[in-house]
Amino acid sequence: MNFFRGVMGGQAAGPQPSGAETIHKLCDRVASSTLLEDRRDAVRALKSLSKKYRLEVGTQAMDHLINILQTDRSDSEILGYALDTLYNILCNDEEEEQDETAQKQSDDLGAQFTDQFVQDPEHVTLLLTLLEEFDFHVRWPGVKLLTVLLKNQGVPVQGIILVSPMGVSRLMDLLADSREVIRNDGLLLLQQLTKSNAAIQKIVAFENAFERLLDIITEEGSSDGGIVVEDCLLLLLNLLKNNSSNQNFFKEGSYIQRMKPWFEIGDDNSGWSAQKVTNLHLMLQLVRVMVSPVNSPGATASCQKSMYQCGLLQQLCTILMATGVPADILTETINTVSEVIRGSQVNQDYFASVNAPSNPPRPAIVVLLMSMVNERQPFVLRCAVLYCFQCFLYKNQKGQGEIVATLLPSTIDANSISAGQLLCGGLFSVDSLSNWCAAVALAHSLQDNLTQKEQLLRVQLATSLGKPPVSLLQQCTNILSQGSKVQTRVGLLMLLCTWINNCPIAVTHFLHNQENVPFLTAQISENLGEDERLVQGLCALLLGICIYYNDNSLENYTKDKLKQLIEKRIGKENFVEKLGFITKHELYSRAAQKPQPVFPSPEQMLFDHEFTKLVKELEGVITKAVHKSNEEEKKEEEVKKTLEQHDNIVTQYKELIREQDAQIQELKEQVASSLSQNEQMQTTVTQQLSQIQQHKDQYNILKLKLGKESHSSSQGEGSQVNGLQTEELTQLREELEELRKQQALLQTQLSDKDALIDALKSDTAESSEGGSADTELLKELEGLRSQVQYQSAEINQMKAERQELLRRAEAGSSEALSSGDGSVDAAKMAEVESRLAAQTTEAERLKEEAKSLSESRAEMEQQLAAATSTVAILQTEKAKLQTEVQDSKKEQDDLLMLLADQDQKIHNLKKKLKDLGETVDDEDDLDGRDQTDEDYDEDEDED
Repeated sequence: MNFFRGVMGGQAAGPQPSGAETIHKLCDRVASSTLLEDRRDAVRALKSLSKKYRLEVGTQAMDHLINILQTDRSDSEILGYALDTLYNILCNDEEEEQDETAQKQSDDLGAQFTDQFVQDPEHVTLLLTLLEEFDFHVRWPGVKLLTVLLKNQGVPVQGIILVSPMGVSRLMDLLADSREVIRNDGLLLLQQLTKSNAAIQKIVAFENAFERLLDIITEEGSSDGGIVVEDCLLLLLNLLKNNSSNQNFFKEGSYIQRMKPWFEIGDDNSGWSAQKVTNLHLMLQLVRVMVSPVNSPGATASCQKSMYQCGLLQQLCTILMATGVPADILTETINTVSEVIRGSQVNQDYFASVNAPSNPPRPAIVVLLMSMVNERQPFVLRCAVLYCFQCFLYKNQKGQGEIVATLLPSTIDANSISAGQLLCGGLFSVDSLSNWCAAVALAHSLQDNLTQKEQLLRVQLATSLGKPPVSLLQQCTNILSQGSKVQTRVGLLMLLCTWINNCPIAVTHFLHNQENVPFLTAQISENLGEDERLVQGLCALLLGICIYYNDNSLENYTKDKLKQLIEKRIGKENFVEKLGFITKHELYSRAAQKPQPVFPSPEQMLFDHEFTKLVKELEGVITKAVHKSNEEEKKEEEVKKTLEQHDNIVTQYKELIREQDAQIQELKEQVASSLSQNEQMQTTVTQQLSQIQQHKDQYNILKLKLGKESHSSSQGEGSQVNGLQTEELTQLREELEELRKQQALLQTQLSDKDALIDALKSDTAESSEGGSADTELLKELEGLRSQVQYQSAEINQMKAERQELLRRAEAGSSEALSSGDGSVDAAKMAEVESRLAAQTTEAERLKEEAKSLSESRAEMEQQLAAATSTVAILQTEKAKLQTEVQDSKKEQDDLLMLLADQDQKIHNLKKKLKDLGETVDDEDDLDGRDQTDEDYDEDEDED
């Protein structure tokens, strides 16, 4: 232990060992000591020496420290010392003041030791395992050490963590740690982990990172929070920037709605701390990441819609119009609002309706334009306002029309400042930056809008008292010819090129001024300095547009004459070379990268993003137009006419195809409706079959009952007084059952016909060939119809006979009851028996006819395989058959009603018998009626 006291500062006799020797002895003690306390003291000593003797400790002790992490997992104290020592070895301490050389050596040393540590991936995996320890002295140093590894060797460590099982999930658990220092360092660790690695970014996002981070931001006070809020926002930016999958997940998770409270600032804006400015700046950048122009158009539009619906855009506009907002926050807010409304018609319309809280209220667009053309405003703020105006007009023809309308004579209001007045004022200002900004803003008012280009030709300007007004187009060319600053001329040339592009009327107006073409040819043909080469290129572009979109309405400046003028005054090769100066300019490529105008200084503000796309589109076609001969142009015009004719033909065919598609769709709907009706009819037939089966069952039951009654009647025939009445009732019941039987047969025939109808429907699709079987099929259908009519007449006749029998039964019953005569009219009995025999014969005939119909149906099914009747005839027959089915169903209902009446009359007769003293069994069992009849005869004799 004296050795450790010497190391830790105690007094020791003899000469003091050097640092390297001490570290060597400590490493030996760590490697050889069997007692945990000795190893712990040795590691603690190494930790105290690791900052001063970083190289020696790292060179001699790293392997021993890693071994401690592997073997002494049970002791959290020695693990903490080992992790702290490794951290001191790998970390480049940036807080100490060092010269540049020493700092570089320190960085190289940290990178060297980190590379040595991560050579074995198991070391990083071991470190991830240690992070599962909840002990503060192990977990916190482990988080710091892993953060340093990611800083020094980010890509290799990210790869190891990515393939490690549950590696990212273990790190995400740090955000849920209740100890703030571990949670906060966990945020720094995740920042390093998610840098430039889309795969890890996706895993972290799907580990519920958005929910946790937003909760932390809310807990820490949102924009008023401290450095923890800043760390959360930086991590969110890492997860969302250039990661479309995470952006979609953020939007679908409704996390955009949770951003709105961040921008709710109070009325008192005096207290803007540096941290609050930083937090709000990052929050605005987070909004911009979701609606960046580099994102896919569909994703951007969806996010813009969500931001408007949740009120986030309205909140940003409130900050935009608030007072006391710091300049950098105001600038970033303007840029954010710009991208939220860019290309979104709903958002652009809302922005157009926003008014500044002034007296009188002014539109926000007017207030922003006042800042843009004010040379005293900061340069970055003016650039932001220009970007906002460009985004407001991007794909917004309605907004373009409103801006141009403020310049027209009929809409100018002398009592208020309009956007058009501010643009004109900036266009002709002495400040070259205001000239450029106003020219670009006005060019965006005309972008891809032929109507507004023609409307702007009506604008007249009053130059001075006593002089007639001049057009805006003429005034721009006048200023151009006066030789102003390069920035002003570049802005005006970009405006003129955008204006006359694809607008032959504007080209005619421009060429109508006799001074314009000579000025352009003079500018192009001169050999000027480097600064003027860009102006020459833009002049060449303007003259080329005049050639390409020339409608030859001016005799002096037709296409041919302008090309001859170029060949004589400039030379075609020289003209093309000057035209190429534009794309070769260094600022051209910078402006072409993204829509936002970002320039390090006002002098470098020369190109607009949309104009670079116009140049790219026109450079090739203008070069071809200048080199083409008259014959080639005529051939091209003929080809264009031919192509137009072909296009017209294609358009006609497209319309025809659309109409046919509509007809096909309609026919499909009709087929679907027919199938639905067919299914309904099938259901109806099934129900009718079920009802027929029920009727058959009821018939069998009644038949059994009537058989018993008939047997009882035959036994008591010689002795009963009222035997005629009982016998007639029995016959009536049998007659009714026969009618029911016939009804069942008719129902069976109807079901067969329904099946035949279905077969006809199924064969409709095969009706494209043959026609010889149509007549036979129609004859068969007519025969079926006549049979149905005949059977209906038979049913009506049976109804009449049954009613006559009922009437006679009732009359016979009353006569028997009144006279007490037991005689039987033999003629009536014979008549009834003959009728019953005829009905029985008819029933048999109907059975045979049903059988023959079944056989004929089988034959017809074979014939229908070759049938090719048309759809219209089948539909007609289908309707007729449906009508017959309905008639048969109605007849069935009538029979059921008559059966119900018969049952009621039988019930009444039973009641009369009971009133006369007869005992009537409710189950229609007439076995005991003989005794009742004898009693009745005795009563009659007594009377």
